[in-house]
Amino acid sequence: MKFTQSCLAGLSLAISTLARPAELLGAAGSKASNRDVASIGYATMNGGTSGGKGGSVVNVASLAELEKACAGAAPAIIMVTGKISTPGKIRVGSNKSIIGKDSKAELSGVGLFIRNSKNVIVRNLRIHHVLAKNGDAIGIQGSTNVWIDHVEVSSDKEHGKDYYDGLIDVTHGSDFVTISHCYIHDHYKASLVGHSNKNEAEDTGHLRVTYAHNYWENINSRAPSLRFGTAHIFDSIFMDVVDGINVRKGAQALVENDYFSGSNKPLYTVDSTGFAVHKGNDFGSNTTATIPIGTLKAVPYKYILKELENMKDELPDIVGNTLSF
Repeated sequence: MKFTQSCLAGLSLAISTLARPAELLGAAGSKASNRDVASIGYATMNGGTSGGKGGSVVNVASLAELEKACAGAAPAIIMVTGKISTPGKIRVGSNKSIIGKDSKAELSGVGLFIRNSKNVIVRNLRIHHVLAKNGDAIGIQGSTNVWIDHVEVSSDKEHGKDYYDGLIDVTHGSDFVTISHCYIHDHYKASLVGHSNKNEAEDTGHLRVTYAHNYWENINSRAPSLRFGTAHIFDSIFMDVVDGINVRKGAQALVENDYFSGSNKPLYTVDSTGFAVHKGNDFGSNTTATIPIGTLKAVPYKYILKELENMKDELPDIVGNTLSF
């Protein structure tokens, strides 16, 4: 996995609550269990997120096998054993864990569509170049308790901004979602929370999303873009993200201990007012947050802020599909 090295220079923040990064995230290539449950953020709430734990383990190596394994609501642990490159859009049912067996697990042009589902885990996959006709790389609509962890999502910026859709979009009143340890890169419109200014009735009181320990790179906008909901964004790096965290339509964000380099607008609101509490961030030279102070001063789950001095060396080896099972 390649990263721009300049983005990691000068990472140093004083943080009151500290933990060693290796204790939180694990080293690259570390062994994980396909029965792991969500351990961070909003996905730990509302009864937690266990995915297919307790169900059968199914190995898949083709689009047809993946589609069959993801159907229905019966618990299943779905292990992707290699590269699947037949383009398509996979509907994901409730109580599923979709896991890449190792770093070779890849969905090329294949989008995952989590709609009206509950209790879904997606881990350790590389998902890329999903054409707009096949939806987002990962689309979450009307779903609750979803954990996206150690996933690499990308496309390219060589085509128009509508050639691809989103990388990880959370819409239609989805709730209790965590996006953690992901490498999100090379894309125009990366991650949308709340799809329309006209969807207030469905979204208000929902769209609670945690973004933790993520690496955003070479993104034009929506890193993320928030409407109506609540987002906790912490311990992440934003490198060459033109327009970063956009909070609007009354959304509330808590933004902590994030590092920005090469961003024109790291944290802002536009068109309709959103709010944020921000602390311990490095927004880069000659930039600052341009947003009213919000009311989200705390979140209802436990978390530990990392000691960012060490992350300049450790983060590139931690995010994305770096686990093995």
